[in-house]
Amino acid sequence: MTAGEHAPAVVAILGPTASGKSALGLALARQFDGEIVACDSTAVYRGFDIGTDKLSADEQGGIPHHCVDIVDPAAEYTAADYARDAMAAIAAIHARGRLPILVGGTGLYYRALARGIFPGPGRDDRVRGRLDAMAARRGPERLHRLLGRIDPPSAARIQPRDQMRIVRALEVYCQSGRTLTDHFADTRAPLAGWTIVGIVVRPPWEEIVSRISRRVDAQFARGIEAEVRALIAQGVPPSARPFTGYVYRRVLEVVRGERDRASARELIITENRRYARRQLIWFRKEPNLVWIQRAGEDEGTRLEAERLIAARLGPASHAHPRGEHPTHATES
Repeated sequence: MTAGEHAPAVVAILGPTASGKSALGLALARQFDGEIVACDSTAVYRGFDIGTDKLSADEQGGIPHHCVDIVDPAAEYTAADYARDAMAAIAAIHARGRLPILVGGTGLYYRALARGIFPGPGRDDRVRGRLDAMAARRGPERLHRLLGRIDPPSAARIQPRDQMRIVRALEVYCQSGRTLTDHFADTRAPLAGWTIVGIVVRPPWEEIVSRISRRVDAQFARGIEAEVRALIAQGVPPSARPFTGYVYRRVLEVVRGERDRASARELIITENRRYARRQLIWFRKEPNLVWIQRAGEDEGTRLEAERLIAARLGPASHAHPRGEHPTHATES
């Protein structure tokens, strides 16, 4: 069995960039007869491979991977979209009698699954434009005071100068006639009723910094500039969402001749360090996660994770040895 006696189960391997999450996820999938569901906001896009460190088919070692390469590069894809797609993959994995293993570092995507996210009405450029114009004239604090009259709980949660979130909260009210707080109250977590074994991989900070530098060097060595040129040649617009990521936006500047490779490398490393810190802060706010203070490739990390999973779900299942499943097909 891959689930607890009374509830279906999912394992989540989370952590900052370059912490070894993929290696740990693969090891656990082999041990517990699992399949991997990526939790990465850029890996969902087709063609963006090197900068997201997607595993090749050989590197996957026959372990099915889901929520990778499922979206066209120019498409808009939200956390609510991800929650829908990931939940479908998780339910299908469980139905096959296998263990779903969520692997990644996009905190908002994890929260959308574990705690739910309000998808909300779509963007309304007309309403948003009026609100942004008001903020430009009178400051975001004016909008914040307006939000305080309409939706006090949201105003208490959102900082007075956080214009983006203030505008979104007011936009939702203008479109739906209901406050963001009311919508949140009606939001149900997709994984409600599931047992979540959540693990954060957190090597020492000095090691994270070193691993980030090595990863960026490897991305350039593997040909990320050629990858970006090929994407542009295929018609992917520079405004596409995945080009706004920490790696791809700087490589795009190199390809366009706006920045030299050395300065791009240093900036990517710096921005990824900042991102790693934000990821750590985000995951500290998530409840019921167990932190392992080593890299994912470390043998001690694997053993500790195995003990945690076995303690919650029972020992590793040997009911379905690898190779006996007709369903070992990577999602595309």
